Amino acid sequence: MPLKISVLADRPDLLDAFHAMPSPWPEFMRHDPMSYLYYSMTDDFADYILVCQDETGAVVAQAFSIPFLLGDDELPDDGWDGAIRRGVRTRVAGDVPDTVSAIEIAIDPSRQGTGLSAEILGALRDNAARHGFDELVAPVRPNGKTDAEQPMSVYAGLTRSDGLPVDPWLRVHVRAGGVIDKVAPRSMVVPGTLTEWRAWTGLPFDTTGPVLVPKALTPVRCVVEHDSAVYVEPNVWIRHSTR
Repeated sequence: MPLKISVLADRPDLLDAFHAMPSPWPEFMRHDPMSYLYYSMTDDFADYILVCQDETGAVVAQAFSIPFLLGDDELPDDGWDGAIRRGVRTRVAGDVPDTVSAIEIAIDPSRQGTGLSAEILGALRDNAARHGFDELVAPVRPNGKTDAEQPMSVYAGLTRSDGLPVDPWLRVHVRAGGVIDKVAPRSMVVPGTLTEWRAWTGLPFDTTGPVLVPKALTPVRCVVEHDSAVYVEPNVWIRHSTR
């Protein structure tokens, strides 16, 4: 059955169910400081957030985006963080945005692998068009990347025999008409104390150097003498025409 997809601004009655949907993300990714900023302002961007229900009315997916002023600049190297930072600054300053970026498509873990992602991506693109934008951009997290040491610039360029990307999430975007623009080398930055990282991952974080964390796309850099570890994740910018 197709999803019923609504703009969150039109369905405040679904807000509790929306926030109660289980998160599919690893715990450490929930502690990017920019995520605290954006997700505390969902009311401000509710016209750019989608809530997706199945045939029973249950909320099974969410899609987030944010408009911002880019001007003549290239898509930013700070990707996901940069889109949020620019979006909040644009809103606070009262500027007119000229770009809209996807922030997240989250699917209830029980419904992953059922083909919902392409439908939701299309709805996010259609919503950008409804607001008058010529394209939707997205700092995509290639979640099929399993070798943390492999450069993202190499992984993002890997293709199958049919010419489509090896990575499943990049493949969804390209099949939907998206065009890979560039790598965002510091798209998400997650700093924390060693105590915090131990709580987020269950790993000891007791040795200075790179730490391989499950579901992390690059190693986490640990400095024991500074009681600090930082994860810097590269993403891949993709452009989708809305015309």
